[in-house]
Amino acid sequence: MFVGTITFDLLLGDVRSLKQKRAYVRPIVAELRRRFEVAVAEVNHQDLHRRAEIGVAVVSAEERRCAEVLDAVEQHVARRPEIELLSTGRRIHNDEDDR
Repeated sequence: MFVGTITFDLLLGDVRSLKQKRAYVRPIVAELRRRFEVAVAEVNHQDLHRRAEIGVAVVSAEERRCAEVLDAVEQHVARRPEIELLSTGRRIHNDEDDR
């Protein structure tokens, strides 16, 4: 079993409140869940209105499949015009890592 994770540090556009931030972040999270069948959550910067960190996780029997899904998710997020992608962090873990 392989678990792939990726985090996105995002700078949001012209956002002046946490309510506006939710209007940016919620659709991104929902679309990633629906389109790629991954687990997604806002994982950091909840108290900042122009920054967001979104975490994504995928589980697969094959390492290659994890990498493919993470690549597709990253390309999708990077193409969104309303956000600036500041950085990403990616890891693929397997169930033998701790043995």
